[in-house]
Amino acid sequence: MKRRGSSVPPEFEGKIDEGFLKKAQGYEIEKSRFEIVSSLFSSIVLIVFLFGGFLNFYNSWIASLNLSFIVSGWLFFLLLSYAEDILSIPFSLYNTFKIENKYGFNTMTVKLWISDFLKSLVISTTLASLLLFSAFYLIQWSQDYWWLWVWCFVFAYSMFVMYISPYVIEPLFNKFTPVEDESLKERIVRLAEKVGIRASKILQIDASKRSRHTNAYFTGIGRTKRIILYDTLLHDMNHDEIMTVLSHEIGHWKKKHLLKMMVLFEIFSLIGLYFSYRLTQGNLLSNLFNISIDTLFAKFIILAFLFGIITLPLKPLVNFFIRRHEREADRASYELTGDIAGMVSAFVKLSKENLTNLYPHPLYVLLYYSHPPILERIRDIKGFDSTVKG
Repeated sequence: MKRRGSSVPPEFEGKIDEGFLKKAQGYEIEKSRFEIVSSLFSSIVLIVFLFGGFLNFYNSWIASLNLSFIVSGWLFFLLLSYAEDILSIPFSLYNTFKIENKYGFNTMTVKLWISDFLKSLVISTTLASLLLFSAFYLIQWSQDYWWLWVWCFVFAYSMFVMYISPYVIEPLFNKFTPVEDESLKERIVRLAEKVGIRASKILQIDASKRSRHTNAYFTGIGRTKRIILYDTLLHDMNHDEIMTVLSHEIGHWKKKHLLKMMVLFEIFSLIGLYFSYRLTQGNLLSNLFNISIDTLFAKFIILAFLFGIITLPLKPLVNFFIRRHEREADRASYELTGDIAGMVSAFVKLSKENLTNLYPHPLYVLLYYSHPPILERIRDIKGFDSTVKG
């Protein structure tokens, strides 16, 4: 950014100035430093827990309670999730009320933050308890094939949560109201019907009570599918720009990106569960990490750590395919609307409103970016018309 970030790119001429670039750079630098610190802290805590004897102590303490297998497993992982939530509090507060405040994004009050935290804690406890009790029941019930039954249950469970989330979970945090602009609603309905989407509702969400960032998304499955527009999006963009943003999300649905990623995820989940079953047979993992009381719960923690290391090289590959999906969704957006000017204008506004880094390092993009850099996307979009005509 120091080498290239002081010049306004042609795509943004007349729309931003050097003051914006300096502000965007400052935001990117602070976010990056914060992410480095929080990542290092998480890694240190994990290493100390695994290799400093704390996992062995915690595992032995749970075993000493002489609870049933199912209750022991539930308590083991629930308390760890609480510890993770508590340790994350200072980082969440600093990011929200320091960094996001400084750059004009945060609109959340401390009272709302506490309310969100407590609601999330109750919901996560409820959902995690249902998942843990069921999974450990299946493990106890079928000791040789639990990996298959657990995979089937988790898949059905995730579908259930996706189905009820728009009606049960999401309204606990935000207020959803119908989009009042009838002409915009009619355009959205016509656009969705082009690709066979029959959304049950077209709603706006009061996202501005937490942040000034903008977005639009689909939620739910089947008859619960709904189109959600941030109120910030409705406020900051005109109809043409809103339609291009929404058509991009529709493009993901049209290209079945979510379905493809879900299929891949479920395949790898099944493989991972099978190998977990194989690797938890015997005392190899317990001996490797000096666990005095051999329990399946401690082995799962060790496996999660090892799988995280093994799958780390796959993350750039996954990001590569997600970036390709984003390009395909941009192309689908153009095919649906034919509005290159609206797409470019929407991306420029999104970049300005979110203080997007216009000059990310190519290697960082390759390793970490799930979306193509904004300038690359705009240039690709401008080439759609000539590509189609050619």
